[in-house]
Amino acid sequence: MVNLKGGSGKSTLAVQLALSWAKARTLVLADIDPQASSALVLDRRDPTVEVVRSTGSKLPMLKTGLARRGLQCLVVDTPGSMKEDVAAAISAADLALLVVRPTYLDIAAAAVTAQMVRQLRRPALVVLNQAPPARSGVESGVVLKALEALALLRLPIAEAIVRSRAVFGRATELGRAVSDVEPASPAAAEIDALAREIGQALQFAQTPEAGYLIHT
Repeated sequence: MVNLKGGSGKSTLAVQLALSWAKARTLVLADIDPQASSALVLDRRDPTVEVVRSTGSKLPMLKTGLARRGLQCLVVDTPGSMKEDVAAAISAADLALLVVRPTYLDIAAAAVTAQMVRQLRRPALVVLNQAPPARSGVESGVVLKALEALALLRLPIAEAIVRSRAVFGRATELGRAVSDVEPASPAAAEIDALAREIGQALQFAQTPEAGYLIHT
């Protein structure tokens, strides 16, 4: 998950996607953010996800070592600044997820991050996060304007939108997947849809034995 701005929800998505994918494949979450939010959430709470604290410069070596162990997926949580570490993570990633809230500041930071992704020539997917829920199936003007602005980034935008929901906070406190906390909730469905969409982009279904690094 990337965006050169803090508070976009990168760590929450990194944790939730890692917990989702870990149900079907071997996975490691590498936290290169000095705040180590993802590591703090998952350490000693969920044995299905191995957590490693690292730095951007160490990611290539880490990726190689984990691949030798038969790793199938590496999720990387990144800082909101520290351009060198973010650039290193993007360079090492098979897919960079550009996480953006529907706010002016998030979108402005995303434009800078998208430029970095294009310069490094890495695949990317824009994920709209913490969006207000649609009402009666109708998207709010905030979401529509955000999607219009994000289209200018010239990067693919995920069809799955993750909404602002209280259950994400509860799941974070427990270090658990939202699908375990509230299995039938819209939040669980949104994470499942996003995980599937990213998996299809990486061809998880066709090659489950392959290793992937997802920069979140």
